[in-house]
Amino acid sequence: MPEVRRARRRPPAPPSIAPSSTARLSTAPLPVPGAPPDAWPGEELAVSGGTVYVRTTPWAGPPGAPRERALYVHGLGGASTNWTDLAALLAVRCAGWAVDLPGFGRSQPPTGGSYSIRGHVRAVVEVLEHVRDQPGDGQGGPVHLLGNSLGGLVSLLVAARRPDLVASLTLVSPAMPVYRVPQAFSRALLLLLLPGVPGVAERRLAGVTPEQSVRGMLQMCFGEPGRVPPERIDAAVAETRERARQEWANRALTRSMRGLITSYLRVGRANAWRLARALRMPTLVVWGDRDRLVDPRLAPRLAAAVPDARLLVLETVGHVAMLEAPEETARAVLGLLEDLDAGDRRSAAEAGDDDEPEARAG
Repeated sequence: MPEVRRARRRPPAPPSIAPSSTARLSTAPLPVPGAPPDAWPGEELAVSGGTVYVRTTPWAGPPGAPRERALYVHGLGGASTNWTDLAALLAVRCAGWAVDLPGFGRSQPPTGGSYSIRGHVRAVVEVLEHVRDQPGDGQGGPVHLLGNSLGGLVSLLVAARRPDLVASLTLVSPAMPVYRVPQAFSRALLLLLLPGVPGVAERRLAGVTPEQSVRGMLQMCFGEPGRVPPERIDAAVAETRERARQEWANRALTRSMRGLITSYLRVGRANAWRLARALRMPTLVVWGDRDRLVDPRLAPRLAAAVPDARLLVLETVGHVAMLEAPEETARAVLGLLEDLDAGDRRSAAEAGDDDEPEARAG
């Protein structure tokens, strides 16, 4: 198991922001590791501007365990299958829904052709409302929201816009606004802001084979690519081959990248860093110290910005901790939810103590 540590160099938090705390790892029993599970089944869900594909992971907890709900949001170029392993572990507490953002995975492209961050936010809000309203335990209540990379930024914006829908927030290497291009990226990506350039990028991507795409993804996203199980590599190649048959696949990638970069230019009240400081739900920030796409030095900064957030930094892990270190990530999420339970019980007990003298007086 990778050691859990805090970042070696932590920028000082602004005076008005309390330092974050280290994530607590739950000791709850988890499913015994075995062969990587197959991708969970799913179905299409109508949202404004089209349909999205949503996979579901059934609750699998022991008798008497909490039965809650979680929604998982993937990153740029990813899909709902990025969450297969983590959803299987968190099923001891949460039934799971994992969405393919518009134009990704098995989701259709948005009817308007826009891949803006705001469009992805709208889609996730509607999926959250769908998850909330499903019959059964937890119906009508807020949902635990987990996002990675682009999906992490989208999840943060969703939580800021609709806090009533979000019970807790887990951000795995979220693509927070930065103004320096990561070394793993070509500076040519900034050209996506220019009219006509995304079309050129789409044609170049069309010439990349599924095997080349997966090899590049492993090198860019994983801290230790050699540790990826062969089954996961084979599944990624098959999924990439399926996606290559979609005429909109490369357009979704390049236009979403353009939408992400454009969102970084947003200032004022809509800026993601400012919105992070206003979050009030329990929040966990997870990062790998070998993340080549989003600078790990942002981890303590974000955890300090969100009030009372917890921080988990994993050694030898890259950009996709839910794929590289699913057990450690799951235990940190479960620790957050268990402590949320304990806080609710304390609040209920304190409320009961406050009511007791009044009850006797009556």
